[in-house]
Amino acid sequence: MPDWVRKTVWIAGALLLVTINLIIFAAVARYLLPVLLPFFVAAIVALLIEPAVEFLQRRVKLPRGVSVFVMMIVLFGTLGSLFSWALLRLVAELVQLSLQLPSYIRTLEQTAAGLIEESLQVYTTLPPAVANWLNDFLLSLVVTLESQVRSAVNTSLGLLSGVPVLVLVIIVTLLATYFFSRDREAIVGLWMRSMPKPFGEHSLLVGRQGFGAFIRFLRAQFILVSITAIITLVGLLIIDVPYAVTLALLTGLFDFIPILGPSTIFIPWILWSFLFGSQTLALQLLCLYVILFLVRGFLEAKVVAMNLGVHPLAVLAAMFIGLNTLGFLGLVLGPITLIIVQAAVKAGMVAWKVN
Repeated sequence: MPDWVRKTVWIAGALLLVTINLIIFAAVARYLLPVLLPFFVAAIVALLIEPAVEFLQRRVKLPRGVSVFVMMIVLFGTLGSLFSWALLRLVAELVQLSLQLPSYIRTLEQTAAGLIEESLQVYTTLPPAVANWLNDFLLSLVVTLESQVRSAVNTSLGLLSGVPVLVLVIIVTLLATYFFSRDREAIVGLWMRSMPKPFGEHSLLVGRQGFGAFIRFLRAQFILVSITAIITLVGLLIIDVPYAVTLALLTGLFDFIPILGPSTIFIPWILWSFLFGSQTLALQLLCLYVILFLVRGFLEAKVVAMNLGVHPLAVLAAMFIGLNTLGFLGLVLGPITLIIVQAAVKAGMVAWKVN
């Protein structure tokens, strides 16, 4: 068999293995993830703070339990401070926006009244069949909007009712993080004694590779989201748009949503500005969106590949397979599964070589 055929078969088999692993993982995660989520997050946080904990142990000579407690205070204190600052800034700009909201509503009402008047003039000249179809369409649109509003209200009430559960999950996550990090060696030793050789060593290596890949993937996404928010903030400040910080934070937040991303903010804004506002502002926003789209698209596969240590083409293939098999979740699980399969091959758990 020619060498290129062997390599092609190996690549196709590797992609098939990634797909099978994604499907199995999704089927298991659907039932176990809601229960194990606090412990999964705790394990990730414990791995994140491990280098700093070891530094405090070696250099400052603190006991491991104290080192873990100090690093948790630093990490969650920093995150809490940043979240509080962003929340206060967001509330301040939303308050300012609420003061301007009546004028925006009056403008919208005037625009809608003008459109309705023009539509009525056109409506009287329409054939009966077209007029009936338009009536049915508008009625169905009203019913759909009413259903969406009711669904949004029910979702909001459901989120409010879930606050006590969220508090409990946060407490469990914090406690699990402390025990995972403090008793790391004991947990690893228990696992090694419980598993037959060499599966224990191999599974530990693959687990470390998988967790490391997930952390590096999160770091890559954080870099990309930060780039999106910074470019948006700088662009909006140059354009001199009000509520620049709020809009930049929202754009960064929507950047976590695959496929949609910043377009969720920019496209409606551009269309609204072009139709009912300033065409100059619409053109400026369009230029900013194009710059953001090009920079984000150019950096995404490259940043993810650099953080995961694999070729960008392999990352793109894994993301595409994940998207088509698992939806949006597959965009995250695809590259991570690729890393886990790669780690399993390196550890000898998958004896698959190309001669």
